[in-house]
Amino acid sequence: MKYIFQFGIIAAVSLIGELLYVILPLPVPASVYGLVLMFVLLCTGIIKLKWIEETADYLLMIMPLLFVEPSVKLMTSFGIIQGRILPLFLMCIVSWAVVMIITGSVAQFVIRMRKKKEKRTEEKTNG
Repeated sequence: MKYIFQFGIIAAVSLIGELLYVILPLPVPASVYGLVLMFVLLCTGIIKLKWIEETADYLLMIMPLLFVEPSVKLMTSFGIIQGRILPLFLMCIVSWAVVMIITGSVAQFVIRMRKKKEKRTEEKTNG
């Protein structure tokens, strides 16, 4: 029953992300809305990590299986993309680099914000 509750929370946030995609006129995928919403809910404490942690870990564990179908489709479409391999490869490299840079920047920003918050809390307790 615990896993159904945890999956229900994750599914509800994903559904809200889908609704935001339909409602908002921005070119942002529904999954991004869902991820940002989950991040905000976790950061604000509205959703506790322990409420979804086990199911989220399981979903992350099986995530490679979710890429099997797109990989097979890519292999069966080789004839179509054969003449465009270099541009596709370059797009993959560039998008990978952009994702790595943005992810690293966001992680550094969050770490700095936590350190500032901890420092302020420490100053309040000591001062």
